[in-house]
Amino acid sequence: MHHRDYGSAACIGVAVPQANPTVEPEFQALAADGVSILTTRLQGSRTDSRNRLVGYLDSLQHTLEAYDTAPLDAVAFACTGVSYIVGDEHCEGALERLSGKFGYPIISAAGAIRLALKHLGIRKIAVFAPYPEWLSKLSYDYWAKAGFEVVAAACAPMDPSDTRSVYKIRSGDIEANLGVLDLATAEALILTGTGMPTLKAIPGLSERLGLPVLSSNLCLAWAAMTRCGVALSPGNMTEPLFSGWSQRLRQ
Repeated sequence: MHHRDYGSAACIGVAVPQANPTVEPEFQALAADGVSILTTRLQGSRTDSRNRLVGYLDSLQHTLEAYDTAPLDAVAFACTGVSYIVGDEHCEGALERLSGKFGYPIISAAGAIRLALKHLGIRKIAVFAPYPEWLSKLSYDYWAKAGFEVVAAACAPMDPSDTRSVYKIRSGDIEANLGVLDLATAEALILTGTGMPTLKAIPGLSERLGLPVLSSNLCLAWAAMTRCGVALSPGNMTEPLFSGWSQRLRQ
């Protein structure tokens, strides 16, 4: 417990893609009591999607310097797509080096999903990606290389020239596009992408499908709070979705 008026449990920095309107409200909704969220904006190309995503990682040191002396206990790097483009070794290696420089853990969105799947003991996954086809394909390859069996995959119809079209998706669009997924052998459904709003959809989808439904923001908030030693209560959305499913899957 920290002796400060705000963030008595933890102060978590969240690095948000520059035009992303989803991360901040979802993190605020997921934050446990006593957790303070401080955001900063990632910067990248305004014209080229691939370069923009990679730029978020390349310029992350400069982005984090904007926090100055803020008392951060961890930082959530809220971009999943860059991990799919540059690969796990490159992304996690860069975050580890920056963690050493700044003195707090930096958690990637893709890394947080991996932690959640490990926590739940899940190997077979279905992936729904709100990306253009080229990035969706990279996401499926990423999870296969990470040791998971991708038993079903689908992407929402998107503008192939701009990954920012994800910000036009609404939570109701998720259900409308899931009909093409064969979930018969899936142990969990992954809704990847921090720009896609998922919190309204997850509880109903999870109950209807009988599966854990995990999103980038849900996993990233859970991983960041867990890393900070925050005890999650039943009133916090992350607790039943992780601990509850973990108990059911291991029975």
